[in-house]
Amino acid sequence: MNGLEGFEDENPFEQEGDHIASETSSTSKVALYEAPSPPHPSRQLSPTSPNPNRPPFPSPGSHRQPQVNYKTDFCCTRDRVLHNGDDIEILIIDAQKTSLNSNSPYITYVIKTGNTEACHRYSEFESLRENLSRLYPTLIVPPIPSKQSIGDYAVKQAKAKEDAILIARRKRLLQTFLNRVARHPILSNEHVFHRFLDGEVSWTEVLNSPPLSLLPKNILKAPSHNPTDPNASPAYSALPNPSAAHPLRNPDQRFLDSEAFTIKFTNHVGGPMEKVTRRVVKRWSDYAQDHADLGAALNGFSLSEANELSAAIEKTGQAVDATYMSTTKLVQDLEQNWAEPLHEYSQFGSIIKKLLAYRHQKHVQYEMTQDALENKREQLEDLEKSEREARRLEEALGRGRINGIASPGSPTSDGEEGGEPGAESVTPTSSYLPPHPGPNPSRRRTKTPGMGLLNALSYTLHGMMDVDPETARRNGITKTRENISQLEDALHLSAQDLKYSSSTIQADLDRFQRQKVADLREMAIAMARSHRDWCKENLEAWEEAKREIEKIPDHPNKVPAPEQGPEGPSSPTARRNSSSTVNGR
Repeated sequence: MNGLEGFEDENPFEQEGDHIASETSSTSKVALYEAPSPPHPSRQLSPTSPNPNRPPFPSPGSHRQPQVNYKTDFCCTRDRVLHNGDDIEILIIDAQKTSLNSNSPYITYVIKTGNTEACHRYSEFESLRENLSRLYPTLIVPPIPSKQSIGDYAVKQAKAKEDAILIARRKRLLQTFLNRVARHPILSNEHVFHRFLDGEVSWTEVLNSPPLSLLPKNILKAPSHNPTDPNASPAYSALPNPSAAHPLRNPDQRFLDSEAFTIKFTNHVGGPMEKVTRRVVKRWSDYAQDHADLGAALNGFSLSEANELSAAIEKTGQAVDATYMSTTKLVQDLEQNWAEPLHEYSQFGSIIKKLLAYRHQKHVQYEMTQDALENKREQLEDLEKSEREARRLEEALGRGRINGIASPGSPTSDGEEGGEPGAESVTPTSSYLPPHPGPNPSRRRTKTPGMGLLNALSYTLHGMMDVDPETARRNGITKTRENISQLEDALHLSAQDLKYSSSTIQADLDRFQRQKVADLREMAIAMARSHRDWCKENLEAWEEAKREIEKIPDHPNKVPAPEQGPEGPSSPTARRNSSSTVNGR
């Protein structure tokens, strides 16, 4: 990429002496479908060790290899807890209804990190994620559950069960969000996140204090590596604000491929896979409900019978009930360990598309700044050329005036119409040309209100044309040079931002790919384990029912077993022939 070779990558995933060589990176390294590359030890900024007590999902991932804890500089107690070498699991242990500082009740989620608890409502989780995305525009910030209309839990007592289910689901997904942030090698070191986990800190205070209070309104006009930098160059204000749909002259094929696959991945996960998963879960739920009804009917039927038959019917009903219970548990496992993570990865796809759009806009910024700089340089060249021509003409006129004064008796100085010799002092070849006074603003202000529209427009155009062209040209040259200097600084900053964004986004996509592979593996194993447990529980229940059924005595009208002759048991054909004989045929 022209103009970018001189800039060094500032990748936060790397430490000193470890830089990503973007020139040697293949297209597939950025694509999400590429096989995961082995983790680099120096990129493990937040090392952890495996914890056997943590839930299977979200998976710690292959990028979370255990290693020696090198971090010794902790910003706060929460930072020390998160990075003490243990795999700390952040838990949401409760959801409480409260109306503190509000006219209407709302739900707060109790977060436990180590021995500390903090309470936050959903809107504060949403605010945390939004601000992390603005603080780190080149990183994949995990999603939070979609907002739903569950703000009126307390007033809808009739739907308490449904609300409880929604709250439980939101608790799980918000807990997953916090743990994903805590296991991210960069985001886990952010002090804003640590303060969110601290129960002694007001979130309103965090929002109104640095670094969040220093966030610019437009992150495209701020440094990619630190949007809150108070010492950022003022040249950032000269950068354009392009649209995400603006085309590129020289697009990077690596990110085009990554964007194409992200769209394909999101459409597939959020389309057919989620649709089929919802249908499967619904059918399992209906299957469980049918067994619940059947079990109740069999248990009632057993009361009308006696002895072994009653016990067998009751045991069968209990086996059906066991099937209902195990199927209900299977449905819960499918929702928690398959459907919810699948929807989360659909959200991840949308987040990555926004991340690639940000990088695209940074690339467009670079090209637009290049174009603006070239246009200003061409404009300066034209103005300087006009200035040289004006000076050459002025020098030629000056030489002519000097020659005219040196030879007063020449025919040129006497004139054709017999002018007086003394008239030379007022000839138009005088060496002094007074500057044009230009438009008079005060006079324009006094006369314009009484004019008609056409007269006012004509007056304004004449005022614009009456400006001294020489002065305007020189002012234009000065201003253009200033613009060029500012655009050169802006181009330098834009090139740095583009290179930083490309390398950092590429590194985080690589980390996300390893995490995705680990999560999908855990999802598939969890699904297989759930079905295995379902089969085991059902097998045990139905084997007990079978043993009880076998205790039922034979019915007195039971057809006797076929007699065995020398040739063996009677064949079906022989039985049919015997029946035919009995019937007189």
